[in-house]
Amino acid sequence: SWTSVKMRTLFPGVVCVLCLGLSLDALSLSGSRTETLDGEETEAGTTRNKLLKRVRRGWMWNQFFLQEEYTGSDYQYIGKLQSDQDHGNGLVKYVLSGEGAGTIFVIDENNGDLHATRRLDREEKAFYILKATVVNKRTGHKLEPETEFKVKLHDINDNEPQFSKEVYTGSVPERSDIGTSVIQVTATDADDSMYGNSAKLIYSISQGHPYFSVDPNTGVIHTALGPADMDREQREHYQVVIEAKDMAGQRGGLTGTTTVNISLTDVNDNPPRFTQSIYQFRVPESSKSGVPVGKIKATDRDIGKNAEMYFTIVSGDGMDMFDISTDKDTQEGVITVSKSLDYEKKPSYTVEIQVQNIQVDTRFMSAGSKDMATVRIAVEDVDEPPLFDKASYLMEVKEDAAVGVAVGSVSAIDPDGARSIVKYSIDRRTDMDRLFNVHPGNGSVFLLKSLDREKTAWHNISIIATEFHNPRQSSHVPVYIRLLDINDNAPTFATVYETFVCERTKAGQRIQTVSAVDADEPSAGHKFFFSLAPEGTHRSNFTVRDNGDNTAGILTRRASYSRRQQSVYLVSVVITDGDYPMQSSTGTLTVRVCSCDRDGNMELCNAEALSSSPGLSTGAIIAILLCAIILLSKCVLIVVLFTALKRQRKQEPLIISKEDVRDNVVSYNDEGGGEEDTQAFDIGALRHLDTVATLEESSKHRRDIVPTDTLLYPPHLLENNCNPAAPPYDSLATYAYEGAGSVAESLSSLASASSDTEQDYHYLSDWGPRFRKLADLYGAEDSDFS
Repeated sequence: SWTSVKMRTLFPGVVCVLCLGLSLDALSLSGSRTETLDGEETEAGTTRNKLLKRVRRGWMWNQFFLQEEYTGSDYQYIGKLQSDQDHGNGLVKYVLSGEGAGTIFVIDENNGDLHATRRLDREEKAFYILKATVVNKRTGHKLEPETEFKVKLHDINDNEPQFSKEVYTGSVPERSDIGTSVIQVTATDADDSMYGNSAKLIYSISQGHPYFSVDPNTGVIHTALGPADMDREQREHYQVVIEAKDMAGQRGGLTGTTTVNISLTDVNDNPPRFTQSIYQFRVPESSKSGVPVGKIKATDRDIGKNAEMYFTIVSGDGMDMFDISTDKDTQEGVITVSKSLDYEKKPSYTVEIQVQNIQVDTRFMSAGSKDMATVRIAVEDVDEPPLFDKASYLMEVKEDAAVGVAVGSVSAIDPDGARSIVKYSIDRRTDMDRLFNVHPGNGSVFLLKSLDREKTAWHNISIIATEFHNPRQSSHVPVYIRLLDINDNAPTFATVYETFVCERTKAGQRIQTVSAVDADEPSAGHKFFFSLAPEGTHRSNFTVRDNGDNTAGILTRRASYSRRQQSVYLVSVVITDGDYPMQSSTGTLTVRVCSCDRDGNMELCNAEALSSSPGLSTGAIIAILLCAIILLSKCVLIVVLFTALKRQRKQEPLIISKEDVRDNVVSYNDEGGGEEDTQAFDIGALRHLDTVATLEESSKHRRDIVPTDTLLYPPHLLENNCNPAAPPYDSLATYAYEGAGSVAESLSSLASASSDTEQDYHYLSDWGPRFRKLADLYGAEDSDFS
C-alpha cells in the first residue's frame, strides 16, 4: 500500500505528511487507546488480542496544492509519492498518467518525487487530474492499484477587474428626483473569488460629480442632484467614469475603469410660445375653400412628442370664414379659407389663435399652459366671373313637347361692384345633337328638336354665363333635364312565340303562356290586357285567357286536330295597356299540329316543325339511326369508287408530248363560220385555266352573240336553258385515253395515222344506234358532199 507523500505547502519550511491509504498490520491491544497516524483514536476491544479494522481518514488525502505563476528557474516541487512496496532496493518504478503527465508534470520513477515543469495559470486551468501507480522494474507487473489524485493551483492576485463594456450608454428623464436609478455597470475579476480578496470588487466614481453617484457593491449609478438641477434644456449629455478595484478596495488592489455616457431624456416641461404676437395676411376674394392664407409659427424648447402642438381659432369675426390646422412636419399653424370670400361684403377679418401642447405633463405644467396671438386677414378685390344662383339645375319636360317649348331657366349675376351684363350660351360639347338652346339675355332654356324618352330619358347639358364686357370671365353650371313619359308606345309580345298542339288533346288545354313588354314607364306600373283578335273570334280554334298578372294563357277549343287538314295555325292576340291614351297592338302566335305520345310529348310534326322540340320518341331515334347508317354506307361506296378511279388514272396515256396540243371539241347550237371563225372560242383559255375562274360576270358573254332575251326569263332559266351568252357555255372536253374496256377505245385523233390515206368508218354502224348517224356521215364518199 501507499505509505506517505510529502507535499510542499504554500508556506516554505513547513512539511505536511499525507497518508494516501495506509494499511495497518494486526496489532495487539490491551484495552488502552491507540492513536493512529492521522491523529484519530480507536477503542480497544474487551478481548485482549482482538484485531483492529482499517480506519478511513476524515480529511482530503488525494489533493496536492501548487501556487500559480511560479517564477523560479527550477522545476517546482509538488510533493512525494511513496509505496510500502518500495523497500529501497531499486526494484520499484513510479508511473504517472493523466492530464499533463510527462509534459506539465513529471515524477521521479525511482523515489516518487513530483514536479511541475513550467509556470501555470489558474485562470487558464484551475486543477489537473492525475493517476499514479508502481510497477516491478523486472517483471513490469503492477505492485499497487492505480490511484487518482488532483493538483490544484492556489490563486494569486494577478488579474485586474474587467467591465463587460468599454463604454456604457444610459439615460434618465430630466427633472428626476435624487437617487433615481440610471444604469448598472458590471465588472468581473478572473482571480479566485473563493480565496482571499483577489476577486472582491468595490465600485467608485472618478468623474461625474456632483450629478451622479455609484453604489460601491452593485455598480448601480444614481442621480445625485435634485429636479431643478437636472434640466435637459440647460445640459443634456454627461460623461461619467466608474472604477472597479479588487482586494475589496484596499491598497495594492488592481483597478479597472469604464466610461458611461448619460443623456437626460425630455419631459414636457415647457409650453409652446408664438414667435410674434400679431400676424397679418392678404388673400384674394376668389380663393376657394381649402386655399392656404398663411402660416404662423410657435416654438417649444421640448422635443419629439413633447413639442407637438395644435392651433385653434378661439375668437374673432372670421371664425366661420377660416380654418387652422397643424403641419405635422414643421409644427406650424396653416390658416386656410373655409367659406367663399366677398370683398364687396367684407374686406377684412380679425381672429385670435391659441396654441398649446397635444400632451401635457401635469407634474411640470398646468393644463392651461398655452399662448395667444392675433391674426389680421385682408381680402383683396378681384374681377370675378358670373355667379349662378344654384350649383346645378334640374328641369323636367314631357317627351311630346313641341319644338320651342321652354324647359326652364338659369340665372347668374356679376358679383363685382360693376355688375356687368351677363349673356348665356350652351356648351355644345354637351349637346352635340343641338336638342336645346338658351336665350342669351334671360337664360331661358327651350327645345330645338323633338324628344323621345324611350331613346334617351335624361339629357345633361352645361350652360355658360359670360360677362358681356369681359368674355374671359365665364362660369359653367350643369343642367339636368329629365323627360317625362307619355303613353306613346303600344305593348308587344315579350318574345316571338311558337308552340305546338297535339292532334289528340282536350278542349281548354293550355298550350302556351304569353307576356308583354312596353317601352313606356307609367308611374303606377304596367297593366296589360289580352284578348283574341275580333276577326278570329267566331272561327278560332284557340282562345285567350287573361291571367290578370300581365300574362295570358293560350287554350285549345277543340279536342282534336289534324296535321293533314291543317298543320299550322296563326293565333292573333290583341294586347292593350292600361294607361292614357290607351295603346294596343296585335301579336301573332304560331301553333303547329304535331303527333304526340300518351304523355303529351311531341313525336312528329310537318316540315314546318319547331326547331327545338321538347323530346324525341323511340321511333324517331331509330329513324335517325337508320338514316345515319345509310349515309355512312354511301360514303364508304364513294370512297371505294374514288380509289378505283385513282388506280385507273395511273395507266400510261396514249400520247406523251411536251407541246400543249389538245383536241378542241366544241358544240354549238348555231351555225358556225367554219375554220375561219376565230371568234367562236378562245383556245388561250385552255392554257390559263386559273384565269378563267377570276373573270367578272360581264366578261362571260360570248363575243359572237348578242343577247336579246335577258329580261324574258328568270336568271337561272336564262343562264342554264336559253341564253348562249351566259354560263355555262358549250362544253369542251379533252380526251387522251377513253379507258380500258371501252368498245370505242381511244377517241383522240392524235393517235390516228398521219398519212392522207382514207379510213373506213363503216365500223361505226356496229356501235349501236347512237353512232349510226356518224357512220352515215363519215362513211359517205366525197362526191356526196359536192
